[in-house]
Amino acid sequence: MSPRALAWALVADTPLTPETHARLVGELEDLTTRGRVEIARQIEAARALGDLSENGDYHAAKDAQGKMEARVRQLQAMLGSAVIVENGASGDGTVAAGSTVTLRYEGDDDVERYLVGSIEERREGVAVVSPGSPLGQALIGQRAGSKVEYEAPNGRLRVELVSVE
Repeated sequence: MSPRALAWALVADTPLTPETHARLVGELEDLTTRGRVEIARQIEAARALGDLSENGDYHAAKDAQGKMEARVRQLQAMLGSAVIVENGASGDGTVAAGSTVTLRYEGDDDVERYLVGSIEERREGVAVVSPGSPLGQALIGQRAGSKVEYEAPNGRLRVELVSVE
């Protein structure tokens, strides 16, 4: 198993909303059916052009095939470890996977919004923070008004949890 595949295999539970889970299942289905057939046709058409050593169409199709298969493996691993969560619904106002939080960093008047979850949950205008990251770990279980600290690459940071949605 390649190091990349092993890394995906070792990933802990992946919290996904029902909508994102359904979207990813659909994407995987599309890639493993229509996508593979389409790539096979492109490769076959490029082979028919002749000498493969200098055939740009063939090399482009093979590159596309490799990228598609990598995405298939990524989706399979993610869906294999998926845990379905409701949109930020911890039910008690605490941060959980799927929550959208508003934070204010110590010494800064501006606020920033983050979705605590998988990058696959991304939403327009909201950055994503993994629940397994240092910030995500510090936020899980906290309520609005809490102040938490976490270790960032450039040192210890302190944030105030302004709101939890």
